[in-house]
Amino acid sequence: MGTLEILNIIAMVLALAVAIIGHEIMHGLVAYKLGDPTAKLAGRLNINPIVHIDPIGTILVPALLYISNAGFIFGWAKPVPVNMQIVLRNAGELGAIAVSLAGVTYNFLLALISALVIGWMGEPHSLIGTFFFLFFAQSVLINVVLAVFNLWPIPPLDGANAVMYLARWLGLKPIVRLYEYLFPYGMIILIIILATPLSSFFFTPVYFILILLSWLSGIDFITLINQLERI
Repeated sequence: MGTLEILNIIAMVLALAVAIIGHEIMHGLVAYKLGDPTAKLAGRLNINPIVHIDPIGTILVPALLYISNAGFIFGWAKPVPVNMQIVLRNAGELGAIAVSLAGVTYNFLLALISALVIGWMGEPHSLIGTFFFLFFAQSVLINVVLAVFNLWPIPPLDGANAVMYLARWLGLKPIVRLYEYLFPYGMIILIIILATPLSSFFFTPVYFILILLSWLSGIDFITLINQLERI
């Protein structure tokens, strides 16, 4: 294993940790701002990665994706506890939507910032510069994949929660009832989609977002990511 491969693995692990831990913290932080102290009382508004590690989502799934050369890495941290009833009481359905989409918003912003930083850095000329270049490159890909994945309108993902609370706000009771029925089976549906070619369809927006970030930063992320896969 060469130096570049080792740097890339470390950069990938760190970028994934920042992406998924920050994602969960943002759910709890927005809920806290809306009057729900559940996450704070549980000690989960904390950047200490140990309290957020999920053995499957933080370790096993990313490792399997890397070993199998899936072409992308994503995962999840232990969900931050939120009492949505408190949020609904204080801020209504729009507040619940804000809590649901807080993590995704964080991931999109982190991807944008990482893309702009790479554009500003240019080509690295030192070992440290190479590490940071790899870190921000991995951060772009991981955060875009994580954000798109979580926007799928499939329980228990954030997109499903946002759609359900939006339907409640708009008074679309049949959609609310549909989601209430689907939630117990959501994980099964999700696993089936991930195990079939359907997942490629659901991940299609990743490509177009990377094209947009390429235009904003001046870096060809499609080519760059293909190069990272060959390291």
